[in-house]
Amino acid sequence: MRYSKKSMKIRMDYNNMMSSVLGKEGFTEKQLSDMTDDLSDAFDAVEKGKGKGMMGWVDLPYNQDEIVEDILETAKNIRKDYEYFVVLGIGGSALGPIAAFQAICHMHYNDLPRRKRKGPKFYVEDNVDPERMQALLDVVEVEKTMFNVVTKSGSTSETMTQYLIINSILREKLGDKAKDHIIATTSKNAGNLIKIANKENYKTFYIPDGVGGRFSELCPVGLLPAAVVGIDIKGLLAGAKFMMEECNSANVKKNPALMAAALQHLSMQNGKNIGVMMPYADGLKFIADWYAQLWAESLGKNKTLDGKDCNVGQTPVKALGVTDQHSQVQLYAEGPFDKVITFIGVDEYRASVEIPNGCEEYPNVNFLCGHTMNELIQAERQATEYAVTKAGKLNYTIMLPQLNEFTLGQLLMYFMLQTAYAGALLNIDTFNQPGVEEGKNATYALLGRPGYDEKRTELANAPQKQNKYII
Repeated sequence: MRYSKKSMKIRMDYNNMMSSVLGKEGFTEKQLSDMTDDLSDAFDAVEKGKGKGMMGWVDLPYNQDEIVEDILETAKNIRKDYEYFVVLGIGGSALGPIAAFQAICHMHYNDLPRRKRKGPKFYVEDNVDPERMQALLDVVEVEKTMFNVVTKSGSTSETMTQYLIINSILREKLGDKAKDHIIATTSKNAGNLIKIANKENYKTFYIPDGVGGRFSELCPVGLLPAAVVGIDIKGLLAGAKFMMEECNSANVKKNPALMAAALQHLSMQNGKNIGVMMPYADGLKFIADWYAQLWAESLGKNKTLDGKDCNVGQTPVKALGVTDQHSQVQLYAEGPFDKVITFIGVDEYRASVEIPNGCEEYPNVNFLCGHTMNELIQAERQATEYAVTKAGKLNYTIMLPQLNEFTLGQLLMYFMLQTAYAGALLNIDTFNQPGVEEGKNATYALLGRPGYDEKRTELANAPQKQNKYII
């Protein structure tokens, strides 16, 4: 599908971050101007890093033509031959596919009859809660299911646990044909899963070496599930490529992702350590979940690149408009001045629902009649933006002309670039996750993984809990 770049360009409105609107809580043109050198350095750092180290994700809109064709052919066969498609993964292996599925597909996709879905029912198992696994097995027929096992390292305990369970069931039911029900998405060059895949002769897609989990939605990790449920993956990549072009400038006023990073950096320097993401579209609900991992894992660091203590980062909070106006906005409007709110709006929704006439005797209900739900949700977003701005709280808005593959691709790349620029401004390693590794290593030790004797000893010598503090 072809998309108009001019009409489908997403927009960033940061008026409510500036002192001209917000007064003393906002930022001045001079503050942005004073950052010129730092912003230029951050832009250059990202430019120089493109395609190197863990920045392979910036090349994904350009270097996957053959892979995309393979994915499309594989997805076509899956839609024809299988009734269910299940992603086994966690973190970036799961959040991206969930977000894209929710954004583009029918809100009740799995409940539609097959003739309307035109594809298998879709599930993502992103946890190791035993009740969740049992619930999945209660609703899918494994002999009619394709399982996509996604882990770059091939040693992710949660994903490999899911694999062990599913593979055992498949072998029991199907014997040697079990291999026809598993696709591996993993590293080509290292890890356990690629060895298993080669041994078992699984269909395999590769995660590029320079692409970490939270930056992986635009590689086979996200593209295969998207293609299976009918998402236009070429449109996703085209949108991401367009955003790369839009951000090809060190001039902060011509680079929306750099501007967002600059404003968030200023905010963090001024004690705004909470970042709220509040989309006004149910389709974008899980974009906030995906972004929470991207922002938290990338920026939450305790060392700068030159080894200094820093303990930086901004805590992401997920909200959904209009729903969370009735649960969180009271805090945002009248609570502490410690937050930046990112609203996401949509100009044109994919459906229009009129509010019919009724309740004439109740003017405070009847005033809604003659309007549409589209008008109502737009008014609610604008009203909430006004309320928090009036209260002096920092906020900005990203607007999508429509929610489609092209605008979603833009949005994903926008947030990834924003994160890379923000990490450069903080002078940290944006792409590692040592805090996550500590928890992983402790889990391995507790479950007896070979090679973790020292960690087991450390855990055994940790302070013991006292009963007097358990009530």
